[in-house]
Amino acid sequence: MNKSKVVMAGVVLALAGALGYGIWQARDRGLPEGLIQANGRLEGDSVLVASKYPGRLETVKVREGDMVSSGQLLATLHSDEVTARLRAAQASLAAARAQQQRATAASAQAGKDAARFADLLARGSVDRMHAEQMQLAAVSARSQAVQAAEQIHQAEAAVAEATAVLRELQLTAPSGGMVSNRLREPGEMLAAGGGVVELVDLNRLYLKVYVPENQIGKIRLGLPAQIRTDAFPDHPFAATVSHIAARAEFTPKEVQTPDERVKLVYAVKLSLSSNPQLRLTPGLPADAVIRWKEGVAWQAPRW
Repeated sequence: MNKSKVVMAGVVLALAGALGYGIWQARDRGLPEGLIQANGRLEGDSVLVASKYPGRLETVKVREGDMVSSGQLLATLHSDEVTARLRAAQASLAAARAQQQRATAASAQAGKDAARFADLLARGSVDRMHAEQMQLAAVSARSQAVQAAEQIHQAEAAVAEATAVLRELQLTAPSGGMVSNRLREPGEMLAAGGGVVELVDLNRLYLKVYVPENQIGKIRLGLPAQIRTDAFPDHPFAATVSHIAARAEFTPKEVQTPDERVKLVYAVKLSLSSNPQLRLTPGLPADAVIRWKEGVAWQAPRW
């Protein structure tokens, strides 16, 4: 009987030890109440640098991974049609300016002749018909000068339009960032709207994570978060919950989750507060901890 009690007591102790170890191990892998861990990949909003007009791509001055500044020249295109249009407009402008010079000179002379004949008419040296003819000639000359000026304005507008199109064929960076994709190579023909490179602003990165359905109720916009990467495991980057998906989806295959039973998750965007020295780049895998209860000390993720 005593032996049976000893055996029973041993079994109970073993079960209690196993249960305690299991609870301790589970707690070790998880985070305390108030923190939620998740993982994903860093992303950034891309800007497509595209040509407004069709043309042949002459040069692409950047490669993937290059850092660029706002206004930096990225690529150049050439259009024979636009170049010919500019030359024609410049020739028309030169002709219009020459015509205006002649018309202005003729108008000035006609004005002098009309004034002289008016004086002669007043003194009775010429008849009224000749004086009136000179006045009409002066009016006609002034009208031709005005028309010449209008032709100059039209030619200048044509030159400005063609010049603006050629300027648009010089593709520059709308903002600073990193070249994430180089889409075309020199020699290719581009249609209007054809993309050449994609840029991503490294100062506005975010981590897209997936939170299980049974925890999404704890997440709200503006909550603080910390992001860690393998490249900088001891340096957490501050972030904020900036977007919560309205609908659940099935767990993406590329996302690791410690609970395989969780099937429905919500996409959550964690926007980085800053990216010191631009060390983080899109595509890096990262872990995140979201704090939904104030006062809870930050801890590193435990997978």
